[in-house]
Amino acid sequence: MMKYKVDADIADANVRLETSQTFFKIAGPAIIIVLTYWVVGILYAVNTPLWQVPDEPAHYNYVRALAEELTFPVMEPGDYDQAYLSQLTSTRFPLNLSIDAVEYEDHQPPLYYLLATPVYWLSGGAVLALRLFSLALGGVGVVMLLLILREFIPEQPSVAWLGGGIVAFIPQFIAMMSGINNDALTIALLWLWLWLALRYLRGKTATWTLGLGLGLLLLTKSTGYGALTLAILAIYLRYRREGQTFQWLVREMLLLFLPGLILGGVWWGRNITVYGWPDIMGLQRHDAVVVGQPRTMDWIARDGLLTFLRDALRTTFRSFWGQFGWMGVVVDDRIYRGLAIFSTLLGLGAIWKLIESLRAGLQPRQRDALLLLGMSALITIAMFLGYNLTFVQHQGRYLFNALPLFALAAVMGLARLAQRKTAIGLALFMLILLIVLGVFGLLRGDLPFWTMALIGATMVTLGITGLLPPKYHILMAVGLLMGLVVLDIVCLFGFIVPMLQLP
Repeated sequence: MMKYKVDADIADANVRLETSQTFFKIAGPAIIIVLTYWVVGILYAVNTPLWQVPDEPAHYNYVRALAEELTFPVMEPGDYDQAYLSQLTSTRFPLNLSIDAVEYEDHQPPLYYLLATPVYWLSGGAVLALRLFSLALGGVGVVMLLLILREFIPEQPSVAWLGGGIVAFIPQFIAMMSGINNDALTIALLWLWLWLALRYLRGKTATWTLGLGLGLLLLTKSTGYGALTLAILAIYLRYRREGQTFQWLVREMLLLFLPGLILGGVWWGRNITVYGWPDIMGLQRHDAVVVGQPRTMDWIARDGLLTFLRDALRTTFRSFWGQFGWMGVVVDDRIYRGLAIFSTLLGLGAIWKLIESLRAGLQPRQRDALLLLGMSALITIAMFLGYNLTFVQHQGRYLFNALPLFALAAVMGLARLAQRKTAIGLALFMLILLIVLGVFGLLRGDLPFWTMALIGATMVTLGITGLLPPKYHILMAVGLLMGLVVLDIVCLFGFIVPMLQLP
């Protein structure tokens, strides 16, 4: 009997050891990523000069109005003064110039500002406290992204932490999440909703929960309204897969949309009484007030279509990775060139991997994730393009709602590029490219040294990856994330602080 008891104790100890090892393997890297996000984000929140996050004064004034006047502000003529705003940004927001009149975000839905109001009260309106509040919301978004990627391939934890880490350490993402704005809450709620939707498709989320999440999004920002389309897609996918009845479909639609539309309807009704029908979002009032904001057609008439498109693509790419302040701080061009090489390789690898996966066949949960994340990305891109048809807003941060698909594509692309034949083949291609650039550079008397250096570094990295046994690829992934963290620090202390601090 004693022998059996000892054997049972040993078996229990082995189970506990395996459980702890599994937990560390899955949760350990995720915890490290979230903690590192917090450390870097706090550095940004503390050291980014006052008001040097896009639209931060206008968001702050919304919170202040709500906290001090106990009423929602109204978008009115005079809330946007392009000349004064240009003076503020060009002089780096000197202390003798007030930001009180910068109120062009007063049309925004109220949820972020309602949640921020207690922070304002407790901190006496401290900017840093509100920045840290947004940073916390951004951290929720990072956790939700990790969970989304975990839903895609639960048996490969590295997919979640590598994709989540890449997004968490994008310099522009960190910069925006550590500023006062409602983007942080929008991202947290949208990515939470996407995770719940993926679980809903497997019968693990109640329909009313999705409806509540939808309602909260409708109360946060118009860029979250794409979830209305995603909700229809989620219900349809489950309806088709399970072969449900029409009555089931109607019931699910009611359970999902009623909570959302009731919550959203409260705010829309308020806007109708303030701005009139049919301006339920206050956007028509906003467009009428922001006189002087750069218009797309004016820029096309001034620069020509091709020049406009070229500049728009370049600015969007730069500001996706890092163009700080009020779009006035660009980093060293060598950094952008390196990021361009990195992005191009990721894109090629992702497309390659997607084609292979479609040919081999995807699991139902993977098809669901691709459909939902893909549709979310398409909606985000469509909103971005639609806004830019009227106003010049070539800011890559407006694409951040689509980062879950970017994270998934990045991890899949890296996995494809890391395969031995692919990595070595690309390294050889880079070597040929280096030789060609060197020959043409010598013939022209203008050797592109830094471009060649970046291509050479990429060649070496690919070569090492191809020669390493697959079990060591984890080290390359960790090195990539560490490199992004270093880039965050360089952007903050090498560009943002010295270029935006008051003289």
